[in-house]
Amino acid sequence: MVQHRVVVLLMNIQVDLRGGYYDAGDNIKFGFPMAFTTTMLAWSVIDFGRIMGPELNNAVKAVKWGTDYLLKATATDGVVYVQVGDAISDHNCWERPEDMDTLRTVYKIDKNHPGSDVAGETAAALAAASIVFRTRDPRYSRILLNRAVKVFRFADTYRGAYSDSLFHAVCPFYCDNNGYQDELLWAAAWLTKASKRRQYREYIVRNQVILKAGDTIDEFGWDNKHAGINVLLSKEVLMGKSPSLKSFQNNADTFICSLLPGTSQLQVEYSPGGLIFKAGGSNMQHVTSLSFLLLAYSNYLSHANHVVRCGSKSASPALLKSLARRQVNYILGDNPMKMSYMVGYGPRYPQRIHHRGSSLPSVRVHPARIGCKAGSQYFFSPDPNPNVLVGAVVGGPNTTDAFPDSRPFFQETEPTTYINAPLVGLLAYFAAHP
Repeated sequence: MVQHRVVVLLMNIQVDLRGGYYDAGDNIKFGFPMAFTTTMLAWSVIDFGRIMGPELNNAVKAVKWGTDYLLKATATDGVVYVQVGDAISDHNCWERPEDMDTLRTVYKIDKNHPGSDVAGETAAALAAASIVFRTRDPRYSRILLNRAVKVFRFADTYRGAYSDSLFHAVCPFYCDNNGYQDELLWAAAWLTKASKRRQYREYIVRNQVILKAGDTIDEFGWDNKHAGINVLLSKEVLMGKSPSLKSFQNNADTFICSLLPGTSQLQVEYSPGGLIFKAGGSNMQHVTSLSFLLLAYSNYLSHANHVVRCGSKSASPALLKSLARRQVNYILGDNPMKMSYMVGYGPRYPQRIHHRGSSLPSVRVHPARIGCKAGSQYFFSPDPNPNVLVGAVVGGPNTTDAFPDSRPFFQETEPTTYINAPLVGLLAYFAAHP
């Protein structure tokens, strides 16, 4: 990974923002999707780490790479650094990270410029990761949990959407279209699980109506946490520990019915080849995140000997696993195009992905600098990318299962961290249960 030292001079305080993840095929560090990616990596380890075998160590390292950065971004009380780089200037260039000369402006939220959404997701990531490290590194785990508590308090005290505070920096790239309320509940849910403190459960019960806990229950991703909140909290209810959270289990059941083909409650499309499809860009982010919830909830249901009733139909844990497996198989090549949407996997996969580092020649092959606009010849080239980004999952096909293997079609050919992160748990489970 290429590291760039980003130091911001603010009231004589130097802030080191090295590390972290770029969100996708560009050279920007967007804090909102990065935090969600870290949360999902942590959830994957929590629920499926025991069956990851030798890959568990890599998964834990991936979590820590995210949390090390988020600790830096939240090191100053009442401040969260939420973005490194100017998206407009970056997106106007096609250049390698090593050649980057675009603006590296740093953006932050504070009490006068709130961002409960990105701060809430950051708190969730830190809390979830504290569970990952609870026995592996107790000291680091305590640091993560204590920081999560502080960041959540800041997010809840100074409420507002970060896209209102930083509109020109974050929109339309990661503009909060869904509101910040779900991130506050999401953070409280993870703090409940990580801290085992009653105050967070009480916060959820007290605020579930105010913060619209039942809204858009068939959505889950970097911008909308409602389905994830319901599934995560349902585990407590199904284990008989938190009857006060029963409404979340009811919502989780309704979420499951919204994905079940052949029911009147279906809220998603399926392509002719069987891929889940929802409106918006980069469809595979919906596929992996919703499939993760199907699998996680199926495990919770199994342990509670519970099935979901969808009108005249029943959704058993086995059926939910089957639905999730079908999506994973589609991603890996069982689809009408016979195309694996994971780069480097299988005999046929995307060759011209929308990713700067993959599409431009490496510094070893081409040591001379490639300027901002000089990279355009590689962007528009019909040639395959010279560097295979093994393991990256792209946005995927359209509703007819067709796929344009072309860099300019970024919604279909750009990989993102938040597509891959939920897939970690899914692949671990299905590799262990072929």
